Amino acid sequence: MGISDMFSRPALDPAKTPGTLTPRSRKSKALLIVIAAVLATVAAVGGATYYMTRAVHLRIAVGPPNSDDVKVIQSITQMFSRDRSYVRLRPIVTEGATASAASLTAGTTDLAVVRGDLDLPKNAQAVASIRKNFAVLWVPGAHRKGSITKIEQLAGKRIGVIGRTPANVNLLKVILTQSGVNFDKVQTVQFSTTGFAEAVKNEKIDAFLAVGPLNSKITSDAIAVTAKDKKVTFLSIDTADAIAQKYPAYDSGEIPAGTFGANPARPDDKIDTITFAHHIVARSSLSEATVGALTRQLFAIRQSIQNEFPLSAKLETPDTDKDAAIPAHPGAAAYVDGEEKTFLDKYSDYIWGSLMALSALGSAGAWFASYLRKDERVTNSSLRERLLQMLSAARKSTSMEELDAMQAEADEIMTNTLHCFEDGAIEEGSLTAFSIALEQFHNAVADRKAFLLQMPETPTRTPRPHVA
Repeated sequence: MGISDMFSRPALDPAKTPGTLTPRSRKSKALLIVIAAVLATVAAVGGATYYMTRAVHLRIAVGPPNSDDVKVIQSITQMFSRDRSYVRLRPIVTEGATASAASLTAGTTDLAVVRGDLDLPKNAQAVASIRKNFAVLWVPGAHRKGSITKIEQLAGKRIGVIGRTPANVNLLKVILTQSGVNFDKVQTVQFSTTGFAEAVKNEKIDAFLAVGPLNSKITSDAIAVTAKDKKVTFLSIDTADAIAQKYPAYDSGEIPAGTFGANPARPDDKIDTITFAHHIVARSSLSEATVGALTRQLFAIRQSIQNEFPLSAKLETPDTDKDAAIPAHPGAAAYVDGEEKTFLDKYSDYIWGSLMALSALGSAGAWFASYLRKDERVTNSSLRERLLQMLSAARKSTSMEELDAMQAEADEIMTNTLHCFEDGAIEEGSLTAFSIALEQFHNAVADRKAFLLQMPETPTRTPRPHVA
């Protein structure tokens, strides 16, 4: 095959050459890649936003029905919902503090409102104190000869306990036993907190016990109903310090003079007693971040709750000491001690992990993009070799038509190469090398055309006549 035959073949058509991407196909593929990347980014940002801002719903056990504790928790629930807080509450009403504690043990609730003097579940940890309760012992009537003035004199007497919960009877037992009174020697009669005035009329009761906040309306009303001749004798619990030492759930405290009335003053002087708290407790397995957020939300609305329930709500932070009767949940303790983790503290590992993942995805994307451009690079490489072949052939060509055909083919090769460069299939250095080769080719074509134009035409020789 001669040189002219080799270069007389038709020019390469990128649209028909296998593996060659046309401008339209290149743009379509690039558009698909961009759309996929945008969708992946939107999905990742949306997922992260949902994860960070989604509300966490916690079930909280509280009882008995219609009690002040239930009303307080319902109000807190409404405030959290109104403020669109991160942590939301879902109250589960139980028969009382004992049943609430049992639900926490069973794992049917995440939180519970319980008395601090109950046998609490081992997995219960304090989030907040909802109020402090005071034990109040009194005897109807004023001091008279033979009347009861000390707890030690309650042996063989009938004592009325306000509230149906067994926990109040257990509390009375602790007080009497520590004061030297055999609990088996006394008779207890329990009264409901509602309808107390009617129930006590037909009962002969020597003393009463009520448990609640200092400003408890139930306690004040019970004292007023049982007062004889408007006189009441309050019994001081002189063993309060000893009880507090022996039973970690209790603290010693004082009831100031005039707490339950000013005219006459009830009591007329301060008296010693024991106190304990009602707590909001959480399962120890509950997330530290979730409990920390819950504690922060509770104390953000504390003033509003106390204004709404001045007689039954006084939110206090939990005891964070290691020897506390109810250990504080680590999330609540971090809030109280000012050690709550910042956003970066909580999510730095996730952030760095995400950056590493994005870096890996970027590398994978770059490899994939390079893989998609592989055919373009192979085709362009073959076209570049074709240009070099034409450069050599142009210097030996003897036909103007052949030179024009090669020049047209070179123009198509140039178009294809520029498209490859725009798509990133070849680098700038390769484009520069191609430009040099193309310039040399055009120079060679121009020189060869000039040479062919200067060559004289070969004259036509007349044949000699044949001589016989």
